[in-house]
Amino acid sequence: MEIDAVVFDYGGVLTSAVRETTAQWLAADDVDVDSFYAVMREWMGREVDIVSPVHRLETGELTGAEFEVELAARLTTNSGVPVVAKGLLTRLFAATRADADMLDLLRALRECGIRVGLLSNSWANVYPPELSALCDAVVISGEVGLRKPNPAIYRLILDQLGIPARHCVFVDDAPVNVEAAIALGMRSFRHVDAVRTRAALSELIPSLTKVAS
Repeated sequence: MEIDAVVFDYGGVLTSAVRETTAQWLAADDVDVDSFYAVMREWMGREVDIVSPVHRLETGELTGAEFEVELAARLTTNSGVPVVAKGLLTRLFAATRADADMLDLLRALRECGIRVGLLSNSWANVYPPELSALCDAVVISGEVGLRKPNPAIYRLILDQLGIPARHCVFVDDAPVNVEAAIALGMRSFRHVDAVRTRAALSELIPSLTKVAS
């Protein structure tokens, strides 16, 4: 089947692994690891049927500053000192780095005539300006009031790209988001690293093998 576009998640796909950057923040702020992951399981787990602070942040209902206050209140430090709320998200993402190999992959896809999209659940993130030049469509959850895995946000980027689901590949590091894309009729797989993602896309887009990595 012809593939006309590839849509990518941002954090952990076009950047360094989220768990790695989170670990650096936890150490720098002396946050108790168990307290952080207990909150994340409560707020992000698949079985969560409430509108959690993470959901509200990702859809723009909560500002980054408001979320920082809620998260800091739930965390503990190893020393017993309260977690500083102000700037928490900036510190959390401070170690995030763009994955140069993935950005090269975006350029290679465009060289092949494949459109590129970005579909991101935002935590009040600041996105690198070069992404706009590499993407034909960008949908940020907090700007549109929707978040993955809501099917409506996938339809939104498909509309922006002007293609049906069956002609699009979606790449994400979260299984639940991959499953939602597949249910909508998109090709989709979980990102592990740039080498495996490029290989998987090359099977679907043979012309990609002719472009230097």
